[in-house]
Amino acid sequence: MTEEPLTARGAATYRRMIEVATREFAEHGMAGARVERIVAGARTNKAQLYAYFGSKEGLFDAIFFGSLERIVNVAPIDATDLADWAVRLYDEYLRSPDLIRLATWARLERRPAGHLVDDPNRLDDVKLRAIAEAQTAGLVRTGDPFDLMALVIAMSMAWSPVSNVYAATADEPAELHERRRALLRDSVRRAVAPD
Repeated sequence: MTEEPLTARGAATYRRMIEVATREFAEHGMAGARVERIVAGARTNKAQLYAYFGSKEGLFDAIFFGSLERIVNVAPIDATDLADWAVRLYDEYLRSPDLIRLATWARLERRPAGHLVDDPNRLDDVKLRAIAEAQTAGLVRTGDPFDLMALVIAMSMAWSPVSNVYAATADEPAELHERRRALLRDSVRRAVAPD
């Protein structure tokens, strides 16, 4: 696998492959995604894809790890207000449902148990430290910081594309989203309130 291309034309092709493959993997997963559809949609060829990513799995990993970094940057944790963080995650799932779909496919097809990614790639150290500090300050209930983080994230995904009850979309009425945000905010506050 090579680094991202340096020429403008190569960089444009690289971005098209990432964009098309993100949609393909989000819709079909790793097993169902087709390299032929990706290269056709990106207006390139298999040789170019393999030169940049090494394999279909390498392409999925590049997209998946990029999505993890994106969600960390778009919705950084504020452990002093985990309820607000949950709402910001909810909003990001509405804006970018592919993020959560990619994580779901990774869970189903690659990591059915344990952490979704290996320790060096987890990107949750900052979150866990922030929660531990909020616990020390008496702002968040006691308990394993990882379990609290997992609980808040799960609550934020209640209406996401992985919900087995109802998957919300950004096209729904604003008042419906406001009602859900209020319920989510209140529920997370109660769940993480100091003991």
